[in-house]
Amino acid sequence: MRLYRYITGADDSAFCKCVSKALSGGWNLHGSPTLAHNPETGTMMCGQAVVKEVEGIYSENITLSEH
Repeated sequence: MRLYRYITGADDSAFCKCVSKALSGGWNLHGSPTLAHNPETGTMMCGQAVVKEVEGIYSENITLSEH
């Protein structure tokens, strides 16, 4: 099955590390990253979709960050 995650966070090194951790865990980038301004905090927010092929059948109990 193919799993999908959308990682979000402020445009900082912590976000980049989170995406890098997913990539090192076998996830692959899916599409282009997104960038949006949060007017309440004045920060730029990032998003990146990632996908991963794993064994098994989808269940609501899957914890995506554990794959």
